[in-house]
Amino acid sequence: MNTLPYLLYSATQTRELDRLAIEKYNISANILMERAGDAAFALLLKHWPQAKRLAVFCGTGNNGGDAYVLARLAREKGLDVDVYQIGDSSKLKGDALSAMQRSLGVDITPIPYTDQVIANYDVLVDGLLGTGISGEVNHEYHQVIETINKTSIPILALDIPSGLNADTGGVCGVAIKAEHTISFIGLKSGLFTGAAPEYTGELHFASLNVPAIVYEELTPVAKRLDYAQLKSSLTLRRRDAHKGDFGHLLIIGGNTGMCGAVRLAAEAGLRAGAGLVSVATRERHSVNINSQRPEIMSHGVEHGEQLQTLLEKATVVVIGPGLGQDNWAEEMMSEVLVTDKPLLLDADALNIIATQLQFDSLIRAKNRIFTPHPGEAARLLEQTGQQIQNDRFNAVRALEEEFNGTWVLKGAGTLVASKKEMGICHAGNPGMATGGMGDVLTGIIGGLMAQQYDNVLAAQLGVCIHAEAADAAVKAVGERGLLAKDLMPGIRRLVNPNMMV
Repeated sequence: MNTLPYLLYSATQTRELDRLAIEKYNISANILMERAGDAAFALLLKHWPQAKRLAVFCGTGNNGGDAYVLARLAREKGLDVDVYQIGDSSKLKGDALSAMQRSLGVDITPIPYTDQVIANYDVLVDGLLGTGISGEVNHEYHQVIETINKTSIPILALDIPSGLNADTGGVCGVAIKAEHTISFIGLKSGLFTGAAPEYTGELHFASLNVPAIVYEELTPVAKRLDYAQLKSSLTLRRRDAHKGDFGHLLIIGGNTGMCGAVRLAAEAGLRAGAGLVSVATRERHSVNINSQRPEIMSHGVEHGEQLQTLLEKATVVVIGPGLGQDNWAEEMMSEVLVTDKPLLLDADALNIIATQLQFDSLIRAKNRIFTPHPGEAARLLEQTGQQIQNDRFNAVRALEEEFNGTWVLKGAGTLVASKKEMGICHAGNPGMATGGMGDVLTGIIGGLMAQQYDNVLAAQLGVCIHAEAADAAVKAVGERGLLAKDLMPGIRRLVNPNMMV
């Protein structure tokens, strides 16, 4: 139950998995509901073994039915259980109605919820809405969710926190903030991105023993990216290897006052394993970068033609960290976009593309990676940042369809999209919300590209290494105050998994 699968589904697909299990593979809906309630109750006992009093909130759909099963099992175990029915109980039907009726047999009488004070419980169970919500949470449920959230009592959400969109991770006006969420049958894509990390708490999964063959009938909307799975691509190096075997990464940026960005990206590229890393930056910054990290070959470049020799020597080119948007930046872009070498565009390189139409036709080559944050994605799609965050999956698909290449939409639940697949990284933490983190990610991905990892794998692996390094960096001292440079030791450990105990 505690191992999360890699394949992610939409709410519609999850309902289809449920239907296939019932109609094609002859597992009764009632059995699936009993299994869901049983799995949820087992999780509750595991995480709150001292719990004696429960409040279970039931809606009028199957999510409420799962909650009624849990309530019955808890009462049979000797716990003190109050069940609050939200919505007209006459709307309960089918298996949810049967689950409610079985709970009557253990002396559970549903209490119609009006505005009761919720207090003196050890755990609250959310079985209000499930995945079926569309649009905003209605007034009745809105009030209940706000009341539940105002308590300091821990919450277990069944399938998905009520009010959270199962496809996008957006909040439908208001949503339950759970300590633990247990998802049934198929993991929903919306549990991993957008606002979801703030609402799901620790995520768990129960397949309800649905046969593996059921999942083969649907193509998932995304897959979960996980360092533990991807690290097998980081094979041991040959004993006679030399620096030329691992590529020459050129990073262009560091305009006036912004040399730190290109410096961080360059060191991250080295820590990720690139054989050589060069920087093209403003002349006034070049000596400073060399003195701080002599392994970086830093070049002062003031005009586009000065880039040509550096471009010829490079295996992979990155442009954007600290680039700015002035004439110098545009001149660098003009030289870089005509190269046929693998190219990563980040930060101000993306902002220039969004505002300078002359670059539009030059960025659609397939051997390119783009790494926008939501604001940069919004400018490219002529939307607002909030529109991007409301449906990150749709945004990154739109970017890939418009511009080709591989797209990394940064943020909580970073997405990696290409023509062939969609991936999402669940690792990372709020400490990463600080300047320079994106530059480090850019350097990691560029360093992997230089080592001949294909673009999609470089992006997926880079995102996971970046997030895992940040998680490792906060374990001892906490999230607040994390600096981008604090990731460097973790990056080196993670690109050498054979050395990790």
